[in-house]
Amino acid sequence: MANESQPWSYWRVLRDFKVSALLTGDVVSNVGDGMIITALPLLTLRIHGGVPAPLAISAVEASPYVLATALAFAIGLTRLRIPPRALIIADCLLRGGMLAALGLLAMADALTLPVLICGLLIGSVFRMVGMSARRLMVTAIVPAEGRLAANGLLGTSASLAIYAIGPLVGGVLAAVRNPGIALLVDGASLVLLLAAAVFVTPSTTDSVSGESLPASGLRVLRRVPVAARLLVVVFGFNLFYMPVEIALPLLVRGPLQGDGVSLGLIWTAFGVGALIGAALTTTLRRLPEHRLLISIIAAWSAVVVLLTFALSVPYAAVVFFVGGLVYAPFTPVVYTFVQRMLAPDEQQPVITLWTAGSVLAAPVGLALSGPLVQGVGPRGGLVVSAVLTIALVPLAAAGLRARRRDGERSTRIAPRSDRRVSRKS
Repeated sequence: MANESQPWSYWRVLRDFKVSALLTGDVVSNVGDGMIITALPLLTLRIHGGVPAPLAISAVEASPYVLATALAFAIGLTRLRIPPRALIIADCLLRGGMLAALGLLAMADALTLPVLICGLLIGSVFRMVGMSARRLMVTAIVPAEGRLAANGLLGTSASLAIYAIGPLVGGVLAAVRNPGIALLVDGASLVLLLAAAVFVTPSTTDSVSGESLPASGLRVLRRVPVAARLLVVVFGFNLFYMPVEIALPLLVRGPLQGDGVSLGLIWTAFGVGALIGAALTTTLRRLPEHRLLISIIAAWSAVVVLLTFALSVPYAAVVFFVGGLVYAPFTPVVYTFVQRMLAPDEQQPVITLWTAGSVLAAPVGLALSGPLVQGVGPRGGLVVSAVLTIALVPLAAAGLRARRRDGERSTRIAPRSDRRVSRKS
């Protein structure tokens, strides 16, 4: 515990060449993923035909999560173990090739809505486990005291690339040329990550050796109940956010009278705020995790409330900047808190199950948000999102506060006790 009280800085973690190589590939691939945040809904609006726009966007945005969630649960709920390096390689090859193919079809004006949905569905099979594998690989390379910084760097990568750079570039490409070019570039952006996984990273880590282990992620979560309760909170937070994904592009193209560049600028503002928030994450290490997470949820609900009053693109951009600033520490703090409770051989099943459970909110939320926004409009969808998120605050506060002592006890004793159980098994 003495080492964990003095977490490493970002620079100390980046001195490791393997970590730097993986993070570089992660940043570049995240830029590509950020581009299609704006390009996909704009592409969908071009090819949706007779399907209502909110429903079409909902289907396209949800399709990458369906099979990906099923595979993630298969790993998290069973004894199946796949080395993180193999998962990263599989994701880069399949998703990169499929995105490139869809981009070429779109640029040739030969892409239809069913083909786009099916392509994203199949191409993203390894997306979720690949994302958790990146986190497992990076945090396994560094010691325990470097995990917060490693998770913070992954968050910084997402903030900088997915939200600050990618959406603006994707919006510009969609406005100037066919949005399909963003899909093509996204596919190509995975090449550097693929190279890092093949030539730099080890084939196995302490978190998984490729062999079957006796404990599933669900079994471990039962032994560490505070992690299970946090998963419920994170699921609700992500679920109630999803109407924003559907409402924002329609709000920009409608009442705000913007275009693809405008949507990209709003997401870029979020990314800049998130980049600053991620850079400051390690300064929050001495704050109680449960209070920090509850404060972030409350602050984000206030951001969505402010967004409902947007009358111009600059106003929406400023509000989203604040949203990125307050949201950025959420994921690094959650994952660091959970990983601190686990033994090394429990990392993959729990983190994969955790990722699947929390990300499952995306397809469920998007599927519900399409009809919701279709019925109440973009501003109405934002109001519903804000109200539900605000309602989550007292529930999360009561649940985590009532079990704070249990959570702290689990944090202190879980790693040692879990290792003993694993050895006996």
